[in-house]
Amino acid sequence: MKLSILKLVALVFGAVASLGTVAYAEDAGAAPETFEFQAEVNRLMDIIINSLYKNKEIFLREVISNGSDALDKIRFLAVSDAAALDTKKELEIRISFDKDARTLTIQDSGVGMTKADLVANLGTVAKSGTTNFVEAMSGDASGDLSLIGQFGVGFYSVYLVADRVRVRSKHNDDDQHVWESAADSSFTVWQDPLGDTLGRGTEIKLFLKEDAGEFLDQDRLEELVLRYSEFITFPIYLYKSKTETVEVDDDEDEDEEDLDEEEEEESEEDLEDDEYEEEEDDEPRTTTVTNWDWHQVNSESAIWSRDASDVDDEEYRSFYKTLSKDTADPTTWIHFKAEGEVEFKSILFVPGQVPFDMYDSYHTKSAQLRLYVRKVLITDEFEDLVPRYLNFLRGVVDSDDLPLNVSRETLQQHKVLKVMGKKLVRKALEMLRKLSQLKEKGDDDEDEDDEESEDADESEDDDEDPYIGFWSKFGKNIKLGIIEDSANRSKLTKLLRYKSNKSGEGYVSLEEYVENMKDWQKAIYYIAGESVAAVEESPFLEKCKAKDLEVLYLVDPIDEYAIQHVTEFDGKKLQSVTKEGLKFGDENEDVEKKRMQLYKETFKPLTDYLKALYGDAVVKVSVSRRVETTPTVIVTSQYGNSANMERIMRAQAFSEKQAMGQMSSQKTMEINPRHPIIAKLKELVAAEKDDEYTSDLSWLLLDNALMQSGFEASDVAAFSERALRILKSGLSVESMDLLPEIEVPDEPEEEEEEEDAVDLDDFEDAGEGEL
Repeated sequence: MKLSILKLVALVFGAVASLGTVAYAEDAGAAPETFEFQAEVNRLMDIIINSLYKNKEIFLREVISNGSDALDKIRFLAVSDAAALDTKKELEIRISFDKDARTLTIQDSGVGMTKADLVANLGTVAKSGTTNFVEAMSGDASGDLSLIGQFGVGFYSVYLVADRVRVRSKHNDDDQHVWESAADSSFTVWQDPLGDTLGRGTEIKLFLKEDAGEFLDQDRLEELVLRYSEFITFPIYLYKSKTETVEVDDDEDEDEEDLDEEEEEESEEDLEDDEYEEEEDDEPRTTTVTNWDWHQVNSESAIWSRDASDVDDEEYRSFYKTLSKDTADPTTWIHFKAEGEVEFKSILFVPGQVPFDMYDSYHTKSAQLRLYVRKVLITDEFEDLVPRYLNFLRGVVDSDDLPLNVSRETLQQHKVLKVMGKKLVRKALEMLRKLSQLKEKGDDDEDEDDEESEDADESEDDDEDPYIGFWSKFGKNIKLGIIEDSANRSKLTKLLRYKSNKSGEGYVSLEEYVENMKDWQKAIYYIAGESVAAVEESPFLEKCKAKDLEVLYLVDPIDEYAIQHVTEFDGKKLQSVTKEGLKFGDENEDVEKKRMQLYKETFKPLTDYLKALYGDAVVKVSVSRRVETTPTVIVTSQYGNSANMERIMRAQAFSEKQAMGQMSSQKTMEINPRHPIIAKLKELVAAEKDDEYTSDLSWLLLDNALMQSGFEASDVAAFSERALRILKSGLSVESMDLLPEIEVPDEPEEEEEEEDAVDLDDFEDAGEGEL
């Protein structure tokens, strides 16, 4: 069997070898010699069969793909030659199996092969009949011809599961011939003695190996067809069995004969029993029958190959459920065709419900996008096309331009993948952006027309924002995208939604926040905390509420990580109300500066005393205008960790005390100069600086500020002792010595009750009156 290796490899290596030989020959002054590469057939076939493919089940996809190409060819030829389809009109693929003979048969009604084609195409490794056909047709109008095969090795995947393969083929221009080989160094071709049994097309019969019995199971075959070839253009039929229960009609003669014999043998008593049994047997008798018939497997159409305007919403929903095996409708979808450096068609879906392991396996879970080449599944294991934060996407991508390995199971690293990935991400974000604008557009439509929008989802309430439904399920992914995807950060920022002190039960976007800002407001304010209830009572909101400012609530553990990557939005700086340097923008700078200077001078004795007392517990004690009714708060540096961030880091499984000490933020204590407690403490400090009572009050003030600001008390044991001392003073307790034990009075001795002895004889002799 004369085989040639891949032409491209031969050309490349041949060119390199020739150049090297010529260069060396010129230097040596010798005449160059040219040699051809040699291939060891058995070794080459062994590599193709045992090393090229990862999964042996892939053979069925390859054979069906070849059949689909053959059907495409005859259909294309029939455009210019109507008689090409005369021998057989139906364009189809049929799969059958025989468990006893251990054979699997795949038959198509495609163009078929002549004897010469069988020798050339099946007898030469890496010779693609499809490629030759396209090259032959290149002079004609073959722009719409879309064929799958390109490498010329897919057929040999059948030897993954078969010891021997027999191919029958009938071409319109030749008699029916048979090709057979056992994957050794030879093959046999002969004219089929059975004559023209196919009409037109090719039949491939696989004599399966001992360990390939799974491919004789109809459920397994149907599963593989649905996985890899569900969207092939042509119908694929599987010859399968179906078990049914049917009624059985009793033969009257046999029944009468049996009855006569019974009458002769049985007694009258037995006959009465038989009559009773006959009454019970009035119901029809049934039996189980197994019927074999052809059933079409691939009923779904590849709607991504059609124009988006030709596909209705119900088709999209049905296609999504078939694709994802999900029972819920998708939230939204986008159908598009990308052109340019790489061309592909795609439909992307957002699921209607969250997968149970969405965040448990975030770093290993990839988007469930299926890659098709001309409607044949290549892989559904994506790692590089879309970033991790979009791993909730479902959909299909169908392209002819992808750099596939010869096995067509994996993608090669190529710049085309990056271009495709960028387009997919851009379209996915565009889909989410449109979803986020549906509510706003719907509100505008209601203002113009009271009629219900035709595009509105019937299952959704009129007042419900569909994007908020998405945000509640997959909002964490958008925040992860803010952290991971710097290239698309500005687009992702527009998709953020938060609750605020003005949003009520709803959410607010950054765009809406900016629209509602005060004229004098220069920053977007936010506060991070454990829950909405916790941040709503925070003293940091007092001044903002007094100024009627909106503050965003960041209550998801990932929020503060994400917001650190968003320094500004629409020219407005994002500012935490718990960090130092807080300004609002409506202050009279000159007046405020003078007032603060007076406050600092007035309270300098107190701030100096507190800083000396607290030592390293705080880095600074200063006068602040941040709060209204709270005496003190603890703020952190502009780029330090907030109280909420420290809480999150402490809760992490691998947090260490030493590392936590290094990551602890520098705390500044800000006092409210207008608060009566601060004014009174200033008087106490001025009177008796070294008094223990004043010291305890000062420490209690710090502990209270720490806990109110979200931090832990610096020293819980010391805090407890100080609190008890203050309680002692407040309650005018003279001594902390314990009181003596309470005396328990002695219990009185139980008096013995005299029991009247009753003589039973007397009781029995007594009369009623006496009793």
